[in-house]
Amino acid sequence: MQPYFLPYIGYFQLIAAVDLFVIYDNIKYTKKGWINRNRFLQNGGDEMFSLPLRKGSDSLDICERELAADFDKDRFMNQLRGAYFRAPYFEQTFSLIERVLRHSESNLFLFLRNGIEQVCAYLGISTKIITSSEIEIDHRLRGQDRVLALSSALAATIYINPIGGVELYSKKAFLENGLKLQFIQSKKFEYLQFNNAFVPWLSIVDVLMFNSVDLVKFQLLQFDIV
Repeated sequence: MQPYFLPYIGYFQLIAAVDLFVIYDNIKYTKKGWINRNRFLQNGGDEMFSLPLRKGSDSLDICERELAADFDKDRFMNQLRGAYFRAPYFEQTFSLIERVLRHSESNLFLFLRNGIEQVCAYLGISTKIITSSEIEIDHRLRGQDRVLALSSALAATIYINPIGGVELYSKKAFLENGLKLQFIQSKKFEYLQFNNAFVPWLSIVDVLMFNSVDLVKFQLLQFDIV
């Protein structure tokens, strides 16, 4: 999987569901994806926030991008404080956010990976996470071919992907390579966001602001494998 900035709960359900989680560092950064941005609750609706990056070529991989030198972490934390300070689990969650944002690393991939690992530790997810470039394959491969090569190198027998990737992969191709292809589909999870209409699929930050850690740990197991 690509690394994302404080991703939604489904990302962590996937990590919790597998024995080994491979996070991509040596794939191209895409401007319009979710790598360095996410949605948070503000004034009853969703608000997009992007981690600012130093200017760089569109051909650079994620591991070659850097956070902007003028990234104002205090400003972002103040935005989150203003949006969530009345949430029932604000204090605990805000401490987690501070640890994530105060990380000294300016490399985009390392910054994102630290955030993911911090949330996993907070939620008691013990799945081993490894970086794609550490695995000896032909890293010029793309898409399904890369997934198959990584899985083969790791002697995997099952590959699990988010449900959104159903159209990206061929079960026949996986079976021919000795792999069972499965997809994880999150079950519906709604919770009270102050007194507003529920806004789904926001960052894990939103989930943690309004729900106890124990409830979120329970919710990590609420998915179907198809």
